[in-house]
Formats: sequence, structure tokens, C-alpha cells
Amino acid sequence: MSHLTKLTVKSVTRTNKQDPVQQRRQKLVAGIEEQLKVAEAAVKGENYEVLKKTWAKNQQGEKVLVERMRKVRKWFFEQDCGWYVQCKYGSKVLALGKGGNAVFVKALEDVEAALQALYAAEVGGELDEAIENVMKSRAASAFASKRIEHSPVAGS
Repeated sequence: MSHLTKLTVKSVTRTNKQDPVQQRRQKLVAGIEEQLKVAEAAVKGENYEVLKKTWAKNQQGEKVLVERMRKVRKWFFEQDCGWYVQCKYGSKVLALGKGGNAVFVKALEDVEAALQALYAAEVGGELDEAIENVMKSRAASAFASKRIEHSPVAGS
């Protein structure tokens, strides 16, 4: 007797219960919340690190799950006698309107207020279009790179 005949087999397609726009919004909100902690630590003169679980080999050569500290990269930097705050989705910087991609503040202490404003804008859905544009450009660049990889070589 076959093993599969003992099982109840059905055909199913997995449905996503959450709207993709809401998922993207939550991802960006989580990033902004993390950057608020980074800014708070920067004002105190400290580095902000989080625990990250990774696999590593122990002395016996076995793979074990270990926790390591990971630095969180800042979305803000000092330049032109002030601080620029960028909003990132993944590794891409979002356009914040009128051709700009950063908020300028005079002091490091004001970075937190700028991040709070970005947080409020994202909760209100104001950055959804910018996220959509980043996703479109990412998909277009992936398509272009695949097209280049599969194009026939000239002269062969």
C-alpha cells in the first residue's frame, strides 16, 4: 500500500490575508521605529545594536544557533552644518516629494522630530506612492539585468 494513499491530499493556493500596501507600510513603520531608537542612542553618544540569531559552528564542528550583536545603519548623516534624514525602504532611499530625498535639520536632537514626522506621514499613507515607485524601479532593474544575462552574445 502506498504511503500517499493514507494521506488526505487536496489542491490549495495560499491566500495572503493582508493587503500588500499594508505590508509595505508596516515594514517601513518598523524601520522608522528602529531609527528612532538609533537617533536616541546617537544623541546619548552611544551605538545602537540589536541581537541577531545566526548559525555558527562550535568547537566540535556542529552548527548551532547563536545570538550576535548587529549594528543598525543610520538613515541620517551630518553634512552642510546640519543633519540630513533619509527614509529608506530596504536599501533604497525614498523620494519625499518635490525632487528631494532627505529632510534637513540643524541639530542631531532634531533628527528624532524629523523621524516622528516621517512616521506620521507613513501611518497616514503619504509615502505609499514613493514605496510603490521604489518597488517598480526594483522590478524594472531586475528585469533589465535578466534581459542582459539572457541576450545572445554578438559575434558568436
